[in-house]
Amino acid sequence: MDLNLENATELIGKKLEIWYELLVKNIPNFAVALLVLIVFVLLAKVTRNLVNRILKKSISNRALENLISSTSYLVVIFVGLFIALGILHLDKTVTSILAGAGVIGLALGFAFQEIASNFVSGIFIAVKKPYKTGDIVEVVDYLGEVTSINLRTTTITTFDGIEVYIPNKSMFTEPLKNFTSTPKRRLDISVGVSYSDDLEKVEKVTKEVVESVEGRIKDKPVEIFFKEFGGSSINLDARVWIEYPAQKNYLRTRHEAIMKIKKAYDENGISIPFPIRTLDINTDALKEIFSSKDA
Repeated sequence: MDLNLENATELIGKKLEIWYELLVKNIPNFAVALLVLIVFVLLAKVTRNLVNRILKKSISNRALENLISSTSYLVVIFVGLFIALGILHLDKTVTSILAGAGVIGLALGFAFQEIASNFVSGIFIAVKKPYKTGDIVEVVDYLGEVTSINLRTTTITTFDGIEVYIPNKSMFTEPLKNFTSTPKRRLDISVGVSYSDDLEKVEKVTKEVVESVEGRIKDKPVEIFFKEFGGSSINLDARVWIEYPAQKNYLRTRHEAIMKIKKAYDENGISIPFPIRTLDINTDALKEIFSSKDA
């Protein structure tokens, strides 16, 4: 028993002696590795500040700016750490760790595929800027004002005051109408007139009325098109281009145009007929019904 204890003590002593010799031998390497790491930490801070200054001129999304600058900082730190470990002859260990991290990252990528696609779409939106905060847009049946743009979702406030959070994947891949980026919009007004009315007079009166609406773009002519023979009326479309700074202006112009058209038609004897329905009643069947009730 004493012999075994003595052998174990001797083995531990030799091991500690080897480690001590390796430590003393690698002190210069430790010093160089520490110096390299300090240099790369300082370099990472400079890189982050430089990236921030560049991004502020090209990207307005604060979250994306922080993401890219932080990523650049970590990349530089990682490169410095890899070099420092290489000086200490531990680079193979780091490679093994990275391989394992890659497998874990791939698994997480499949698990959070939808989140990742929204995140990537948010980056493309921040760079390409198909819309910005304050724009009036319509996407996936929602029409409203863009109130917030994040890396995963875009918030649209509809005109009835409801906040809608739409995934950036939908904002980037679905058809999107941006009414603010095209500040001119065509207003179409449909109306029907009686078959007995003079269509040339109807066209003249309608055109004069629509030309007088507020906010009309003067260099674009008003267009009047008769489009169909309806069940009780001849239907037409009045088309006018208006300035579109906001949805309220569009609604106000349409409201004004409809009121003026109705007033002008009344003053000029042009009628907007009610829908006509013809009922065909079988009198013989009615007589049988009533006679059966009397019986």
